[in-house]
Amino acid sequence: MTDDAAEPADKEILRRTLDGRWYDVRERSRKIELNAYAPPAYEMDTETHRAAVLERLAQVSASGLPQVGFPAAQGGADDTGGGMIAIEMLGFRDLSLMVKSGVQWGLFGGAIQSLGTAAHHEQYLPSVMNLDLLGCFAMTESGHGSDVQKIQTTASYVAETDEFEIHTPVPSARKEYIGNAARDGRLAVVFAQLHTPAGEHGVHALLVPIRDESGEPMRGVTLQDCGRKEGLNGVDNGRISFDHVRVPRTALLDRYGHVDSDGSYTSPIDNANRRFFTMLGTLVRGRISVSGAAQSATKMALLIAGRRGLARRQFERAGGGEEVILLDYQAYQRRLLPLLATSYALNFAQDELCGRIHDLWSGEGTPDGRAQRELESRAAGLKSTATWHALATIQASREACGGAGFMAENVLPQLRADTDVFATFEGDNTVLLQLVGKGLLTNYSEEFEDLNAIDTVRFVADQFVGAVIERTAARSIIESFKSVFSDTDAVLRDRAWQVMMLEEREKHLVDTLAARIKKGIGDGTEPAEVFNLAQSHLLHAGRAHVDRTVLESFVDVIEKCEHAGTAQLLGTVCDLYALSLIEADRGWFLEHNRLTDTRAKAVASAVDDLCRELRPHVATLIDGFGIPEEWVEAPIAKPDSIS
Repeated sequence: MTDDAAEPADKEILRRTLDGRWYDVRERSRKIELNAYAPPAYEMDTETHRAAVLERLAQVSASGLPQVGFPAAQGGADDTGGGMIAIEMLGFRDLSLMVKSGVQWGLFGGAIQSLGTAAHHEQYLPSVMNLDLLGCFAMTESGHGSDVQKIQTTASYVAETDEFEIHTPVPSARKEYIGNAARDGRLAVVFAQLHTPAGEHGVHALLVPIRDESGEPMRGVTLQDCGRKEGLNGVDNGRISFDHVRVPRTALLDRYGHVDSDGSYTSPIDNANRRFFTMLGTLVRGRISVSGAAQSATKMALLIAGRRGLARRQFERAGGGEEVILLDYQAYQRRLLPLLATSYALNFAQDELCGRIHDLWSGEGTPDGRAQRELESRAAGLKSTATWHALATIQASREACGGAGFMAENVLPQLRADTDVFATFEGDNTVLLQLVGKGLLTNYSEEFEDLNAIDTVRFVADQFVGAVIERTAARSIIESFKSVFSDTDAVLRDRAWQVMMLEEREKHLVDTLAARIKKGIGDGTEPAEVFNLAQSHLLHAGRAHVDRTVLESFVDVIEKCEHAGTAQLLGTVCDLYALSLIEADRGWFLEHNRLTDTRAKAVASAVDDLCRELRPHVATLIDGFGIPEEWVEAPIAKPDSIS
């Protein structure tokens, strides 16, 4: 970064910086032409909406973009990161289309790619990629959502016929909320407890036909439509039950567990729990795509509310004259600009995570186990944070637009309805943050994979030695910053101080969480109850970890930005993000003597000042999202909207 920051920020450089490593994929996505909905999606009946989304899915497929993440041997480009970005970009345009794309290419196709072997790839992936074969990802059950290890569907090997028998033994084992199941899916990746004559081998995935070519359910398969939902009604969610359905032995996706014709079972991973978590870990791309699509929807909401705030006027200034632009009011700035700063921060964290996953999976040999677990935890934390941010931001944007924001034509109500479920699918956010917290307690050690809540408590009670702040892309940069801070309020804009504050919070929360667990065990409390009583603390630690790593991703991007004016603007946005986080948790920082009363008030004043500083740059920051004008459907966000 150059020293002279007199030049203004450059909108094109800002967009390129936000687009990140997969700029070319994003540019290709911006050029995909989709048929317009007529009438608009929110006026369509369910079946019409589903049919329209399927047509749009074919147009996305024709672009060739969803295929880039698949193996080159089957016509893809071996671009794991690009495949995730292609699905993420659909969040700007049509969340039903994004989810259906994610089901088809991310979950269904991704499971075949990640859990299957070469024979499965050759037989199925070309048809999955070009939509000749639509499929489902049948994991969630009525009785078990987040606790996948306890699902009840069974897959029992029958040696006499060299087949597996798939069965739903109880009503709670019914597959629930399965995308593509109600209408379009013909083949399902079904997760089930694998049984052979030698015993039980835990959860595995098998390919099970659910419809014939005419669209009728296969024998022994019961399909039900989940019906109309709050949002995402272009996605045909359904329920699936199996009544002793037979499939050939080769239907088992056997990368991590193989059954021979005599019924003998082998796996490259001996430990059943570790095998289970390894299989789930390969499916993390869906979680990352949900995070990215939620961020895309959030940016659209901010564009709508930001443009509304720049165009609409209310109330005269003192002394008369022209009415005041909404964004000149501090309350309006306070409502939207910290959320805008957070969207920038999450964008950079998302791009870094996609890059790390891509590099980890694209390298030769087996990925390092600890690195894999740390990235899975990072994905869980970012997904929960980004989707909660989406819900809060879309609601704030709706309110900021007043009655106009409540009108269906202005998109915000549909965005809110469509993103609501993002907080609970691809992993319930609260459960995901617990996963982050457990990773911090165990430092992503090999034992972490095998630990349920009770074993985690016992592990920490016996072995915890202190929180470890892992190195991120920005650590070397941060460690080069000055480490002696002044007593003036100028320290609030010191990047090293900001990172230090978030780092100290994370470390203290993890250390005291471990101490709390140790004390509970020492007092003779049952491990399950110890874990239950510490859950709020665990969630706080997980969120603190996400906040710190997101900030470090932002710092890294600023330091690499070579255009001085753009880097300076990003620095101001970063300051607003960091200080907004500290302000939001001022109670903790005060209680633990990290802030004085005076400094805590100064943080709030600094957030006000930063909002005023960024006010003249709001249009530039919104343009940085790179949303093509033809994608902006809300009348109040059109350039010629009435003020």
